[in-house]
Amino acid sequence: MALSDKLDLVNLSEIRKLFDLAAGMKDVISLGIGEPDFDTPTHIKEYAKEGLDKGLTHYGPNVGLPELREAIAEKLKKQNGIEADPNSEIMVLVGANQAFLMSLATFLKDGEEVLIPSPMFVSYAPAVILAGGKPVEVPTYEENEFRINVDDLKKYVTNKTRAIIINTPNNPTGAVLTKKDLEEIADFANEHDLMIISDEVYEHFIYDGAKHYSIAALDGMFGRTITVNGFSKTFAMTGWRLGFVVAPSWVIEKMVKFQMYNATCPVTFIQYAAAKALRDERSWKAVEEMRKEYERRRNLVWKRLNEMGLPTVKPKGAFYIFPRIKDTGLSSKEFSELMLMEAKVAVVPGSAFGRAGEGYIRISYATAYEKLEEAMNRMEKVLKEKKLI
Repeated sequence: MALSDKLDLVNLSEIRKLFDLAAGMKDVISLGIGEPDFDTPTHIKEYAKEGLDKGLTHYGPNVGLPELREAIAEKLKKQNGIEADPNSEIMVLVGANQAFLMSLATFLKDGEEVLIPSPMFVSYAPAVILAGGKPVEVPTYEENEFRINVDDLKKYVTNKTRAIIINTPNNPTGAVLTKKDLEEIADFANEHDLMIISDEVYEHFIYDGAKHYSIAALDGMFGRTITVNGFSKTFAMTGWRLGFVVAPSWVIEKMVKFQMYNATCPVTFIQYAAAKALRDERSWKAVEEMRKEYERRRNLVWKRLNEMGLPTVKPKGAFYIFPRIKDTGLSSKEFSELMLMEAKVAVVPGSAFGRAGEGYIRISYATAYEKLEEAMNRMEKVLKEKKLI
């Protein structure tokens, strides 16, 4: 029997492999999975119960409940400077991760290329491949805080290039693109007639006075930008599986077809809760409390990593940190295995995030402060015992 070869071209996530391995061990501190350790705010849970009591247990529109799309439109205008029609330019998804394959499928033709700054989130390249395209990694560098440089994009663009994927704040490096960075990327996209997929799921977790900017808000950019966002990180709703995209109407129109024959629609009572949450000041107060705690944890981990001899750029966003481990002489996978087996600390090898990630590891500081202190102590102890620092 002949089998499809597309799935053979993508690998299982190294993060999930590590998580599954760590789950079977005792006394492991996991700094691997990018999931808030905070619980979903109580009032959002109550809204979900309210939705159930209202009987919102049936199919909803493929594109998402009107009240949620309207609430998203209000949020976009107020927080991002994006004017989007809730009836034709916003779509609700079963988690933001759906957006990458579904949006690429609306315009990408077989063999066309997509530029992806690397290190990169693990879903991007597989989504390009499954949509029939070719992912092209464009390296970013520690010296530039892992922010993508247009001069580097120019080295990789060809007549087959169709799109760029950007992620700010970035997973795994915590890099935050400046407004100037985005303006240069916008000019580059216009010059080469490229679509932009902008992943902004960590937009509310920014530190040191940095600001988040949405590229779709720049003059003339809405028509060639697909903005991806969601509720998993913002409101600590990872298990609720709810995301959204903002894009030109022709993109949304095609994505709805994908949704129609894929997941049908996101869960209706969860959409109701999200719509209520977006308009509730308690939600944004909770987000700010989480942001402050993430910043406190980031400061601890950054200080300890540098003190133990692992040079680390101070991330300006998200809840990840990306220390350099090259001086230990170990590959990122060897380093991660050593930490798991000897220190009982789970970290992710940088190679899981593309070729430019080799020589680094990713640490998620979305875990309790006390656990982070203990994890740093364990890591430093093993590194000293093995004479790696």
